[in-house]
Amino acid sequence: MKEFDKFIEIVHHLRRECPWDREQTHTSIRHSLIEETYEVLEAIDNNNLEHLRHELGDLLLHVVFHASIAEQSNEFTLKQIVDDITEKLIRRHPHVFGDTKVRGSKQVISNWEKSKLSEGRNSVIEGVPKELPALLRAHRLQDKASKVGFDWEKKEDAWKKVDEEMHELHRAIESGVQAEVEAEFGDLLFAMVNYSRFINVNPEIALRHTVEKFITRFNYIEKRLKEMGKDIHSSSLEEMDKLWDEAKKLQISED
Repeated sequence: MKEFDKFIEIVHHLRRECPWDREQTHTSIRHSLIEETYEVLEAIDNNNLEHLRHELGDLLLHVVFHASIAEQSNEFTLKQIVDDITEKLIRRHPHVFGDTKVRGSKQVISNWEKSKLSEGRNSVIEGVPKELPALLRAHRLQDKASKVGFDWEKKEDAWKKVDEEMHELHRAIESGVQAEVEAEFGDLLFAMVNYSRFINVNPEIALRHTVEKFITRFNYIEKRLKEMGKDIHSSSLEEMDKLWDEAKKLQISED
């Protein structure tokens, strides 16, 4: 595509001519790649398609920029990146590009995981990045393990585990040993994430929505106190709780 070729040439030109672009390495722009990825997710969450279009462009820039860095160091090329992903898509979709028959999307996913193992992975739970937020990483690991049958049969069983971990956390708190409290709190979170799969909830998205809801309601408290000529630092919990309830009612009526 002519436009894409022009885009690639512009990135190469920047690497040659711009002092800042020349100085960058895979590591130096790593944080920006993460930020751009989250901006794409934010656009998706807000269902803002115009914003999504722009953010996908920024993300594409990072892919091509990393390829340009690698090409200058004779590490790999953009063509190799495209060739690799093209070959992978064909290999992992034998039901589309081959003669394999499947009965639905679940079998497609199962075959996908088997394909990964045949490519040299040592574990079915390999491939979940450490950089993922902990809730999302836990969800992905549990989901992968479930594909080979390592899972509760019913959601009620998964909830019993949550209840069990809650009691263990209380015992740890009573013991006063902070390391045990932290460990049991982590186990409880892990069990809650596991249960989320049985009720079709993505824990990362659910918590993100709750965080945004908290921000909206707390900002309302700050705004109302300012309108009343009061300083939030000297306001009582009772005053803030009352305004919190107001914000909650307003949010419910807007929903």
